[in-house]
Amino acid sequence: MAKEHSYTSRIVWTGNRGEGTAHYRAYDRTWNIETPGKPVIECSNDPLLGGDPTRPNPEDLLISALSACHMLWYLHYASDAGIRVLAYEDAPDAVGEVLPTGAGRFLRATLRPRITLAEGCDVAVADAIHARIHEVCFIARSVAFPVSYAARYQIGVA
Repeated sequence: MAKEHSYTSRIVWTGNRGEGTAHYRAYDRTWNIETPGKPVIECSNDPLLGGDPTRPNPEDLLISALSACHMLWYLHYASDAGIRVLAYEDAPDAVGEVLPTGAGRFLRATLRPRITLAEGCDVAVADAIHARIHEVCFIARSVAFPVSYAARYQIGVA
């Protein structure tokens, strides 16, 4: 039987310059993510849509969540398989489209982890782990676009 988990967050719009949404250019596309007991994350809209390029936007957060979920499952499965990971970093990218109506969506994402393995690890076993993750990763199982991976490995000190 499935076990439900709940998650909570508070989104607070911070972009009122004094006129509210009197017109389209009267307000900033900024907000805070407030999760109980955790640091506030200051966010903005995609810069292509008038957002602040120095702040994370929803698209950044989604691809980052997808990558982080994959990483955490990878580390779990690697540990179970006796694969010793010394370092893991990812530079994921995603491709989206925006229709003439303004509606947008992601078309696909590619995770590009660079993983450092301890001496003696079997790279083929380490690489095979990725294929299993989409079956269990909460985020990957929830998105409606294909997710692929292109991992690179090195052996030795992190």
